[in-house]
Amino acid sequence: MTAPASPPATRARWLSTLHQWHWVSAAVSLMAMLLFTLTGFTLNHAADIEGRPQVTQRHAQVPPALLADLPAEGSTAPLPPALRYWLEDTWQLSLGAREAEFSADEVYLSLPRPGGDAWLRIGLPDGHAEYEHTDRGWISYFNDLHKGRHTGTAWRWFIDVFAAACLVFCVTGLGILYLHAKNRPMAWPIVGLGLLLPALLALLFIH
Repeated sequence: MTAPASPPATRARWLSTLHQWHWVSAAVSLMAMLLFTLTGFTLNHAADIEGRPQVTQRHAQVPPALLADLPAEGSTAPLPPALRYWLEDTWQLSLGAREAEFSADEVYLSLPRPGGDAWLRIGLPDGHAEYEHTDRGWISYFNDLHKGRHTGTAWRWFIDVFAAACLVFCVTGLGILYLHAKNRPMAWPIVGLGLLLPALLALLFIH
């Protein structure tokens, strides 16, 4: 019959496991944590870090044949493949399967993206096309990555995985702190301060 593990052995096993999960989650989330920390600062001071948007405008004439079989007026649907390929080739764009708005007077396609905005319009029936792209710079780009603004499904999944890694990092850190707390009497007062300070700021200064 195997004797039960002694308290020091159990503590050492838990400490080893927590340390392993702690450093693995730290390694996985390190670079993203640096990115989100820096962009948290730039978002908090967005009014003081103003960029100069650069606006690009382009014009073209769409061949009449490409406007012959548009979706019904008042509908929302992707652009017909031939029209989409022509626009992408003419202006070196990537439109994908984004849905456009079709009306009696125009075809309008919104193209929001991190760090900027863009739109495309085709006048009907003359076929005059115009494209406008606004670039607000790299700081705005990374700020939008922080917020998940117009970043697509892959980036949203990345944020979820990153958040899970940060949760593991925090929980394992708390476990390590618990196991070391007996020898560090200021551990729990400092943890309490970390909880109390934001709570007081929210109660007293956020209205």
